[in-house]
Amino acid sequence: MSELRDRSNRSPRVASVARHGRLKKSAAWKTVLGLIGGTLAVALVAGGAVAGIATLQLQGNIKTATIQADTQGPPPNIASFSGGFNILLVGSDTRAGQDGIGKGPGDGGELNDVTMLMHVAQDQKSATVVSIPRDMVVPFPKCPKGNAATGLPINNSLSYGGLACTVLVVQNLTGLTIQFAGLITFTGVAAMSDAVGGVDVCVAKAISDPYTGTFLSAGTHTLQGLPALEFLRSRHGVGDGSDLGRIGSQQVFLSALVRKIKSSDTLTNFGKLYAIAQAATQHITLSQNFTHLDTLVSVALVLKNIPLENIVFVQYPGRTGGTGIYSGKVQPVTSIANQLMAAIQADKPIGLDANALKDAHGGSTIDPNAPAAGATPTPAPTKKGSTASATAAPDDLASAPPATVIPGLKGQSAATYTCTVGQKG
Repeated sequence: MSELRDRSNRSPRVASVARHGRLKKSAAWKTVLGLIGGTLAVALVAGGAVAGIATLQLQGNIKTATIQADTQGPPPNIASFSGGFNILLVGSDTRAGQDGIGKGPGDGGELNDVTMLMHVAQDQKSATVVSIPRDMVVPFPKCPKGNAATGLPINNSLSYGGLACTVLVVQNLTGLTIQFAGLITFTGVAAMSDAVGGVDVCVAKAISDPYTGTFLSAGTHTLQGLPALEFLRSRHGVGDGSDLGRIGSQQVFLSALVRKIKSSDTLTNFGKLYAIAQAATQHITLSQNFTHLDTLVSVALVLKNIPLENIVFVQYPGRTGGTGIYSGKVQPVTSIANQLMAAIQADKPIGLDANALKDAHGGSTIDPNAPAAGATPTPAPTKKGSTASATAAPDDLASAPPATVIPGLKGQSAATYTCTVGQKG
């Protein structure tokens, strides 16, 4: 690979450093796309209520993109993927066609502000979602609009070849094969948060962020629409103001959203499920293999049945304060990252130790008012004889392989109630 190059003169779509410094836009997409299988597809199958013309209408909404893993003809069954399957979830910060949402000085071009990799184990009893910081400098293979480079911030990948390029970059970084991918934009985020009726977010200390318009007092807030998007974009308003602190804050929202989606209030409400599916399909681009309804249904059933405590959100290990190409950016911590990727490649569930939330960047903390241990959302009832349940049976949990705990790895499970730290000082 060649040395790091400034490719900003190659295409008008590439964003400038000044733009990145002024606007702190990010990761509602993790929230929404983390539910690509678990909301859009669950909405299609929950109770068998969506059928016929409604199903065709939803499929007709979806835009498509081609990635390396796409095949001709019917996609392979998800159970056939050796070592489980992987879904790349990407959030675009494009302002085009976004009805003014996210508009600000220096706009133009398109970056992937959120890049998340979801691994679902082959036994379908656990899932690991890895958030890759937007400012992390990583090697780039050759993409449709750019040659290989020793290192570039990963959020440039969307500008150098769309979703297909981001898939190539993440595969190169992780060594994992990505079978499915999806991309969503600002308006999709707002629409999805509206569709679920808002998400209850705990804030430990007040947030005041004029960059994104996020002003929240300490306490619990129900966020939806534009306020939800602003919260998820907020960087100056949480922790130490870094991208790493923001990821911890976003995981607070994401975990709360997953708990809501898996609650009986959502899974048994066809109107709400269909609204979620409508919002997702109207604002999302999926890889060709991922647009098949049988694939979406299969993924939905898998994700719906994984217990909250077996869904783990982690940060791709990184640190700030580096030099050279890492100056002002995020540098991978390869010793921890290699352990994480080795465990995922071996299809092992990931566990977290007592220090997983003790992060110098301060994005999240344990909710002091969290429900007692074991108190989780009420599962949706399952019809007699049905093979799909809202949560795994105790015997299934007992037979799950032991989790691999990696010291220094940061994150939380979907079952962990946390609060956004808010601003330090």
